[in-house]
Amino acid sequence: QVQLVESGGGLVQSGVSLRLSCAGSGTIFSMYRMDWFRQAPGKEREFVATISGSGGSTSYADSVKGRFTISRDNAKNTVYLQMNSLKPEDTAVYYCHAYLQWTNYWGQGTQVTVSS
Repeated sequence: QVQLVESGGGLVQSGVSLRLSCAGSGTIFSMYRMDWFRQAPGKEREFVATISGSGGSTSYADSVKGRFTISRDNAKNTVYLQMNSLKPEDTAVYYCHAYLQWTNYWGQGTQVTVSS
């Protein structure tokens, strides 16, 4: 069982940076592939970024590539999403997701609102 708690969201202006954190419980956190998803009002949840258990492999949605960076600190059971050059279209609830061997866990989400 893994519990995920996101933090770091807020209301910011376009162009600034924000860092989201996702703290996970459990002793095998490093075995989980970790992802960030987001869901804007009236839209389906969409993939943002993923990172392997070791942190050696990452991938991003085209919409955030070059602006967002996913990273993890397994010693702290935490995954991060550094978001730079934020745009109003980045406004959404951001969710942390853990995956291991067909088992999925989701956090409760953190709201990010970017004003123009």
